[in-house]
Amino acid sequence: MFVLPVPADAQTFSSSYTSTAPKDCRTIGKPGAEDGSTTQVCPGKWGLVVLISEGDLRETVSVGRTREAAAREPAAETWFGPFNSTAHTVEWRAIEGKPFAIIQRWLIADIDDEDKTGKPVSKPMLAVTRLPPGPVCHVAYVDGQANRNANELARQAADEFARDFKCGKDEVKVIGERGRAVDMAARQ
Repeated sequence: MFVLPVPADAQTFSSSYTSTAPKDCRTIGKPGAEDGSTTQVCPGKWGLVVLISEGDLRETVSVGRTREAAAREPAAETWFGPFNSTAHTVEWRAIEGKPFAIIQRWLIADIDDEDKTGKPVSKPMLAVTRLPPGPVCHVAYVDGQANRNANELARQAADEFARDFKCGKDEVKVIGERGRAVDMAARQ
């Protein structure tokens, strides 16, 4: 378990929200393509867009000034092995009005836990993703079932780690108690 220190400085952190619901986004390419993949571009904050790509029942989420820029970021290549999807709300973290991270809820399908119909039960996880300047990549994961205060932990992780996180060098942190969603999502 990773414990977060309380920041001592008096910087002003804030949150704002956008939607990635299909009605609020633009679908690129053809929905229902032969391979079943879709790509959506959703309006973000501060001139950024959220790019959601889905293929084989797995999503990736990236952010950039344009769709093309978002597609080139490390986050656009970060996917989880189990089937997954994202919730339709993106929380944008900013300091003094400058965005530095997003937090998004993911639902990770657990094939070892099926409902009455035999469908895998989805387990919630929050992913903290750093924003430009610099590369866009996952910074931290918080298990949504194992931690009653998952949203608070994700905000603390964003505030503490996202701005200085070095994509490709620093390891994604698991914040709070580990649970099934984080264990399934963490790369082995």
